[in-house]
Amino acid sequence: IYILLYKEVSLALKINSLYSKKKLMNIHENVKVLRYPDHLSSGIYLWSHHEKLVIVDHKICFIGGLDLCFGRYDTVEHKIGDCPPSLWPGKDYYNPRESEPNSWEDTMKDELDREKYPRMPWHDVHCAVWGPPCTDIARHFVQRWNHAKRSKAPNEQKIPLLMPQHHHMVLPHYLGRGRDVIDIEKNISESDKIGPDDYFSTRTSNPDNDNIPLLLPHETNNGPHSCSITGNSKDSTPNTQSDSDMQKQDQKFENISANDQVTQAGPRCLCHCQVVRSVSQWSAGTSQTEDSIHRAYCALIEEAEYFIYIENQFFISGLSEEEFIQNRVLESLYKRIMRAHTEKRCFRVIIVIPLLPGFQGGVDDGGAATVRAIMHWQYRTISRGESSILQKLCSKLGPLTHDFISFFGLRTYGRLFDGGPVVTSQIYVHSKVMIVDDRCALVGSSNINDRSLLGSRDSEIAVLIQDKEFIDSSMDGNPWKAGRFAFNLRVSLWAEHLGLNAQQVAQIEDPVADTTYKGLWLDVAKLNKKIYEDVFSCIPNDTIQSRWALRQSMSHWRMKLGHTTIDLGVAPENLELYENDELIITDPMEKLKSVRGHLVSFPLDFMSQEDDLRPMFIEGEFYASPQVFH
Repeated sequence: IYILLYKEVSLALKINSLYSKKKLMNIHENVKVLRYPDHLSSGIYLWSHHEKLVIVDHKICFIGGLDLCFGRYDTVEHKIGDCPPSLWPGKDYYNPRESEPNSWEDTMKDELDREKYPRMPWHDVHCAVWGPPCTDIARHFVQRWNHAKRSKAPNEQKIPLLMPQHHHMVLPHYLGRGRDVIDIEKNISESDKIGPDDYFSTRTSNPDNDNIPLLLPHETNNGPHSCSITGNSKDSTPNTQSDSDMQKQDQKFENISANDQVTQAGPRCLCHCQVVRSVSQWSAGTSQTEDSIHRAYCALIEEAEYFIYIENQFFISGLSEEEFIQNRVLESLYKRIMRAHTEKRCFRVIIVIPLLPGFQGGVDDGGAATVRAIMHWQYRTISRGESSILQKLCSKLGPLTHDFISFFGLRTYGRLFDGGPVVTSQIYVHSKVMIVDDRCALVGSSNINDRSLLGSRDSEIAVLIQDKEFIDSSMDGNPWKAGRFAFNLRVSLWAEHLGLNAQQVAQIEDPVADTTYKGLWLDVAKLNKKIYEDVFSCIPNDTIQSRWALRQSMSHWRMKLGHTTIDLGVAPENLELYENDELIITDPMEKLKSVRGHLVSFPLDFMSQEDDLRPMFIEGEFYASPQVFH
């Protein structure tokens, strides 16, 4: 078992990967753990390894946005409380808006008072991949592992180099270039050699690396398709899998029927699958920066016929004239919308993002500069300034803009315990998925920002899935062949967000028809948003447009309720509402019964009177590189 962990900058993150490494290595001697990068030697302080991968026997891979850590487990109900603990014990009862745990060692000790604070529900998308694409995904891991090994632990005998899937073996460590290695290398044919200029080579200028063979040969004197090495290691490598076995395995995956059910992961669908990445020299040892995720986003957007559905943790991008932000997802969206307008075609872009960044601190708090900085760049992308997509489109299309593109978040409510206070929280959108025309989907770890998309910054991986099996559906009122996987993924997400049961799913079959987009999606989002604002006055809120107004609102509700959450998420015991100038006092839960699903409109006017939410010179974040936030 090989586990590659991101080694954090301890001043910036409190995830304590060293503790995780020790716990994992204590499980069994076959568990090998590497943390990377070493910040001092590599000079990498700003960027992280961000991909989330599990690969089992080169046969099945799990890939997407879901981190293997506390606070990520959730259900489609997205329950807000757990008192007494049943589903989310200890640190799993997690709300980073209120408080990030300072330590993870005492895992069963609560970080939050469950009778006062809600957990922050978590929404994510991960997928399981079977068959030949697993070879590419595993090869990516091997490349990253070997680069980390060479860079950090070239003389660590317990940390082996790994083989690509073609060989199905582990390369033992050698301190020196023994005779056995030289004898083996004589048997390598020119076609099997992989030199330092190979795409997957991770050799550096470190002369010590010359003592570590990159790959074992395909054949040795021990017979075809097997390899045994002694050298300075007492253990020999396992036998390789024969080519005929691999061909049989590949054929088996080709013959998978769409009717095969895997109840834990959903139905399998035959698809074209392309692995795309963001990697560079520091993260994977490549000689060139790879930004194929960025290029996949832009290409899919440009080729979309009817609609684009995006869920992402961030939405920070730039138009062609943008100087600070380099990724061009926004420019691709703008051009595609303008083309649809010119052609007088129905075209929708629906984007779901977090209502607030998932970092500690109230929007007006002194220690929340990171929260405000991310808000600044996101609003700058969405609606504020000439470089925002809504302002640019409005200058060309006027009110028609909102027929083409709209932004949303997710929210839920409940009681913290039986008879306890009624509270609300955003459902944190952590997914990184784009669905186009119900025929293809991009699922992975990459956020829509420069950190994830440029390739030279955070390392990322995703899969571009294009359906090979199609079902009868409709698009803009006309018959349409929808991809089985993309359609089912989109419908399952929408049904959850809109609160639809199995009998109501037919209402969202056509994603762009007015009856779906305007009569259902927009109406539900607007109604839910209004109910939450009436009951909680929670933020973000379009009526609160400045930090001064936020201070006034926080002061009012703290005085009235005695206690509230950092985002004004506690309802009064008795709700006072005016209807036809008459005061009506009611139970807040009665009002909340009208909420459908979790979808809410994104508050575009929140903090709109604040010209610049970036860190000020009196805040420590002011002295960090602005690239950290976008």
